[in-house]
Amino acid sequence: MNKPDDKELMERCVKGDRQAFETLLVRYEKPVYNAAYRMLHNADDARDVTQTVFLKVYENLDQYDPAHRFFSWVYRIALNESINWLKKSNRQQALDHDTADQGDGPEAMASDEQLGEGMEAALMRISSDYRAVIILKHVLGCSYIEISEVLDIPEKKVKSRLYTARQLLQERLTQQGLH
Repeated sequence: MNKPDDKELMERCVKGDRQAFETLLVRYEKPVYNAAYRMLHNADDARDVTQTVFLKVYENLDQYDPAHRFFSWVYRIALNESINWLKKSNRQQALDHDTADQGDGPEAMASDEQLGEGMEAALMRISSDYRAVIILKHVLGCSYIEISEVLDIPEKKVKSRLYTARQLLQERLTQQGLH
């Protein structure tokens, strides 16, 4: 038996099939959480946002446009909820830069860990619009077209925003002495 695709599952959800919704939840819960975590850099907040995203999906099943991919729709909701959470909690600048100094173990491992934490710190220091394109492209592996769909902006703007985001990240990493 073939696994039902997202479109079929959404059609079943709209008709009241709770099992179809649960299948979508299982399929997308981890990717939505990962996207929220990368935006918020806080596990509890990411869990709260993930829960809110799926509540909104369920409440707005009738607003889903089958002409678009479910993936794009749910990610757009996830990114919007993450951005709203950041604005609400005023966390855009909230990162402790001392965390990059933690780490016991071999020098190489500590260096990799410091670079990873430095990248997270730099990512949190750029605006949510730029952070979103970086996460969609480099963390979630989305194509330019998919990013365009998720963010509801033209593909040309995705490329421009991604270029600027990379430049900003490079500046932040240089300021931290990591580039």
